[in-house]
Amino acid sequence: MNRNMYCALLALLMLPATVSAAPELNIGGLYDYIDGGKSTLLKRVRNSGDTTAFVKVSVAELVYDDKGEAREVSLESMPLDERGLVVSPARLIVPARGIQSVRLLYRGKRSKERYFRVRFIPVLPEVNDGFAVNEAEAEAYADSLKAGVNLLAGYGSLLFVRPADSHYQTAASAQAGTLTVVNEGNSTVVLDHFRQCQAPGEGCAPATKHHLLPGRTRQFSGPGGPVFQFELHEGQGHKSLVVEG
Repeated sequence: MNRNMYCALLALLMLPATVSAAPELNIGGLYDYIDGGKSTLLKRVRNSGDTTAFVKVSVAELVYDDKGEAREVSLESMPLDERGLVVSPARLIVPARGIQSVRLLYRGKRSKERYFRVRFIPVLPEVNDGFAVNEAEAEAYADSLKAGVNLLAGYGSLLFVRPADSHYQTAASAQAGTLTVVNEGNSTVVLDHFRQCQAPGEGCAPATKHHLLPGRTRQFSGPGGPVFQFELHEGQGHKSLVVEG
C-alpha cells in the first residue's frame, strides 16, 4: 500500500461511527473553452467532503446533426491515439478537503468547433480498476460511507474547442418585444448575465446565461419587458449590450 493511500484509509477508520462520511466534489465552472491557439486546459477538482474521493473521468463528444440535435459519442472504447480529447489522469484520488488537477489535451483537427462532455464520477474503488487498491482497502472504504453509493454525486462540464482560425460576427436586433441574435461567426458566443427589463436597469427579470453555436439564430421574448441587457462574449472579447425592442 502506498503512503497516500495508507493515510487516506487511516483517516477514514478514525471517523466517529455516527458520522455519515462522504466526498463532495466541486469541479469549478460547468463550461470550459480551449481557444484556437491553445491545445490544453487544466481543470481543478476540489473535495470539500470529509472523506477521500475516488473519481473516474469520462469523455464523450457531442455531435450535432443538420437539425441541431446532439448525440453523444463515447471516447472510452476508442484507441488512445484516435481520441480527439485525452484526459490525464483518468482516475483521481482526491483527499478530504483537498484538490487534484486533471489536464485536458486536444489532439484533433481544428477546422471547425467541437464539443465534449467531461464527467467526474465518484465511485467505490474495486480491485484492478485503476486506483491501485486491494480488496481489503476497497471494503474499508465502502464501509466508511455508511449509505454507500447513494452518497456519491457526480458532475459534468461542457468543453468547447474553438477552431484554429476563430472569427466572430454576432448580430443582435429587437422588434415588437422580440430579440433576435444571429451568430454568423465560426465559434460559439456567450450571452452572459442576460436579462429582460422594463427599462434599462429597471424591472429586470433574473439573469440567465446562453450559448449560441456558430451558424445558429435564437430569439427571446416574454413578459420581462422590451429591453434586453447582456454581456456578449466573443472568445476573449467582452462587451455590454442594451437592445430595446
